[in-house]
Amino acid sequence: MSEAVTLVRAKALDGIAHGFLGRTGGVSSGIHASLNVGTGSTDDPATIAENRRRATEAVLPGSRLATVYQVHSPDGVAVIEPYEDRLRPHADALVTDRPGLALGILTADCAPVLFADREAQVVGAAHAGWKGAIGGVTDTTIALMESLGARRDRIVAAIGPCIARASYEVDDGFLRRFAEADPANERFFATSREGHHQFDLEAYVSHRLAAAGIRKVEALGEDTYAQPERFYSFRRATHRAEPDYGRQISIIGLTA
Repeated sequence: MSEAVTLVRAKALDGIAHGFLGRTGGVSSGIHASLNVGTGSTDDPATIAENRRRATEAVLPGSRLATVYQVHSPDGVAVIEPYEDRLRPHADALVTDRPGLALGILTADCAPVLFADREAQVVGAAHAGWKGAIGGVTDTTIALMESLGARRDRIVAAIGPCIARASYEVDDGFLRRFAEADPANERFFATSREGHHQFDLEAYVSHRLAAAGIRKVEALGEDTYAQPERFYSFRRATHRAEPDYGRQISIIGLTA
């Protein structure tokens, strides 16, 4: 019998249909085993489609999944209905107030962030890699939610599995980008060896959310790189010289 789809949930989002999914419970094999949802991978498209169906049903049964063409940008869209694959906008955040619509964000080390304003019945999802994070993708998500009637003092957010500081070594040039944006950003880096530092992506995203006025932020503290049985990781696949890697999905939606 195959493994069940595993959902990691956040207490901050209790009562809202959501889940940060890992790599278990799907039908992919080999390096993509098993719940690979990445259409950009070399996995079989039919297998990916089945994995996406399983993931969506595990979080919000009977809903339709909406995703975007992620490009590590600060851009986002308000979604009314799922996009045809070839028409997906280039963006890294989605928001909606439509019941029965599941918003999905794909990651493989970047930080997935799920948002909700329970009173306004507005939800959002953001793909916060370092480029999107420093560019303001979480700020975009909050502003889009407000355009649908949410209030930032009511919005709660949760940061799902992503690469942790212990696994994320970067060089001096990387640190300089963040220090030039704000000298205080140096606190998210720890020196590891000469010319290199360990970057805390989760802490930086948490900071951006708090600075934007989000009062309740939950960081799950799950390291994608260090848990190969549970999560896909682009950096781990690169270090292992693997030819490809899978992507996991994080989903949030409103029940009908």
